Amino acid sequence: MTNIVHQSRITITREGGPTRKAEIEGFAEPVYYGVHGGIKKFYNVEPEKEHAATLDHIVGAVGG
Repeated sequence: MTNIVHQSRITITREGGPTRKAEIEGFAEPVYYGVHGGIKKFYNVEPEKEHAATLDHIVGAVGG
């Protein structure tokens, strides 16, 4: 069996509506997830502030 080289430690809390805050161990600033553009239109929500969706981060990580 191989050795574990990294284990992510993340706490995610809902801030209200579709907005979630992710606190990632080792980083001082949280990452916010939410909805924007076509996603908010699809779900028919209007957040107080738009944030990148989790899908945006996944696509960026895979394509990056």
